[in-house]
Amino acid sequence: MIEIQGTVEAIVFQNEDNGYVVATIKYDDNKATIVGVIPYIVEGQTLKLKGQWINHKKFGQQFKVEECEEVLPDSVIGIERYLSSGVVQGIGPVTARKIVQHFGNDALRIMEEDIERLKEIEGIGAKKIKVIAESFATQRDIRAIMVFLQTYGVTPTQCNKIYKRFGNAAIEMVKNNPYILTEEISGIGFRTADKIARSLGIELNSPYRIQSGIIYLVKHFSLLGNTYMPLHKLISEGKDILSVDALEIEKNLQECILDLKLKVEEFNQELCVFDLPYYYSELSVTSKLLTLATSSYDELKIDIDVEIKEFEEKNNIVFAESQKEAVRGAIENGIEVITGGPGTGKTTIINCINSIFEKHSLKISMAAPTGRAAKRMTESTGREAKTIHRLLELGFSEDEGNSEFIRNEESPLKCDVLIVDEASMIDIMLMSNLLKAVELGTRIIIVGDVDQLPSVGPGNVLRDIIDSNAVKVVRLKEIFRQSKESMIIVNAHMINNGKIPVLNSKDKDFFFITKESPNDILEEIKGLIYKRLPSFNKKWDNIKHIQILTPMRRGVLGVETLNGQLQEILNPYSSIKKEIEFRNTVFRIGDKVMQTKNNYQIKWERISGNGEYDGMGIFNGDIGYIDDIDEENNRLHIIFDDERLVKYEDCYFDELELAYAMTIHKSQGSEFPVVIMPMFMGAPMLMNRNLLYTGVTRAKEMVVLVGNKKALNFMVENTNSVERYSGLCYRITDILG
Repeated sequence: MIEIQGTVEAIVFQNEDNGYVVATIKYDDNKATIVGVIPYIVEGQTLKLKGQWINHKKFGQQFKVEECEEVLPDSVIGIERYLSSGVVQGIGPVTARKIVQHFGNDALRIMEEDIERLKEIEGIGAKKIKVIAESFATQRDIRAIMVFLQTYGVTPTQCNKIYKRFGNAAIEMVKNNPYILTEEISGIGFRTADKIARSLGIELNSPYRIQSGIIYLVKHFSLLGNTYMPLHKLISEGKDILSVDALEIEKNLQECILDLKLKVEEFNQELCVFDLPYYYSELSVTSKLLTLATSSYDELKIDIDVEIKEFEEKNNIVFAESQKEAVRGAIENGIEVITGGPGTGKTTIINCINSIFEKHSLKISMAAPTGRAAKRMTESTGREAKTIHRLLELGFSEDEGNSEFIRNEESPLKCDVLIVDEASMIDIMLMSNLLKAVELGTRIIIVGDVDQLPSVGPGNVLRDIIDSNAVKVVRLKEIFRQSKESMIIVNAHMINNGKIPVLNSKDKDFFFITKESPNDILEEIKGLIYKRLPSFNKKWDNIKHIQILTPMRRGVLGVETLNGQLQEILNPYSSIKKEIEFRNTVFRIGDKVMQTKNNYQIKWERISGNGEYDGMGIFNGDIGYIDDIDEENNRLHIIFDDERLVKYEDCYFDELELAYAMTIHKSQGSEFPVVIMPMFMGAPMLMNRNLLYTGVTRAKEMVVLVGNKKALNFMVENTNSVERYSGLCYRITDILG
């Protein structure tokens, strides 16, 4: 990094909420524009800055600040300029001159060590000294925090988050427990916190350190989709990251359990370590699911066979026997699961169930895990469907300072029937919250494709419920006649059954283009999305309608490289397009972007609304488009699902990434007119049938595979996948005996 030191001459822009600044600085007889997160900067300050020179396409050369340290002046002129700048409340130019004239070069030292001496100056009384003292102390604390934390690689943005979270007590909090940063501040992991702890003299075998490391490992394992971590894995990884023996880990794990920070249970003769939210969520789902499954329901006086026949005649269809069974099951049972692949009639069954229940005056609510899935459900049924979060009325608790669902045990959903689609995407905590809001007597129909990848969040809910045999399950396997015309649907079922798909049938919708090297695959994909496919079908917009899905994040054919390459051809730099650079990513008006983690506190408004927020929460996997960039406030205006507008502060930019290409995992619940997938050999645990099947089933009108057939054949034959640890099925079957 480059280091410069100079005096702030003018602040061009300053966002007080997130600390982002554009300013001019004078250094070595030169002037420069500096940009970055520099909280509480004022004109007249002397700053030591570390960073790099960048060339902004619109504003020219700028110095991008990565580390910042204030240098207090030591000359009379410098001290007076500093105090006159307004950096300390209660001191203006006149008072600053008086202080410097009275104390000279000792002015700042006296304010630091014996501020009461300011009473010696005419016009400064006890009340004013209190204001000056508090402001000067705040500046001192902020300076100390920045200097203290940046030494360990903590970025200015993170320093700002730390100060906002802990205030003037930040250094004391971090010194007492550096590991609190891993829990409270996004983007700071155990190794950074441990680096701080080791510099503070915290020993390798400190219980504080080991217990924090254990909690971190369990929480990190949950982020991979697991509700618990097997003890043997915790010990193995703990020995590696903590450099202590198994005995120390086991001893400190007991302390974590006694302090009610973790929970341990035994499943199938294996000790399992739970983070508490997932432990209690599994208990909650188990209890409510079994209660609903064994409860009595009002008997509906419905001649089901007559109703089914009427629906068939009205819609000119003939149900398969399994589809009739699904409709009967929804009416005869309190809770039912309907699972099947594409083209097996799940939507038609939902329409039939809706029709019958509505005819008998039952109130129905429909929901799906994502906005895209809910929108598709609305379009295919002609009835309103909501996201589960919206159905449960996500709100914000002023008292607790966090988000919560308004619908729960005390304020349940008011409906007779609840239909939930795309259930493979529902993680254990969302299912727990959903079931809490369901009154006894409410019928639940859970619909999803169990052969798709499990939820991004922890748990394997749909599969666990099916495997537990606790509720009525109907498996749909027969493909509807009209669906047989689509090779996407036919091939999806072939892949799921371990058969090589049929490729390049004339006038069909499933194609394979042979390319061997990663670079050749990349160039072919770029050509397809930029010219060939939009030319083939003029209705396809190459940004909105064509999606690249890949198994990997890194490498030539990984998400990171693909997004950079695709942005250059689909949404290149233009002097009339505003853009913001964040870390190594340029966000530009028109870019397709994706939220990468659940954020329950982001507010959104409807684009047709009055500017007030209409809801909260943007979630992992949500796709939007950058509609505008507020350069003055350093904000991105992003529209999700064609209706929700979010104004992103830059402290949330790290939760966004370009989405011209995305991993197959992140595509769950989505549907795209065209899907392009690179076919190449990668890690065997990733390149499997489950992944290929999920990717193919995201396409509605066309699939194009580009690569080598060896990789395709390998994925079809490979049934191995990364094991997901979940205790829900075990809990249910254990109770059922």
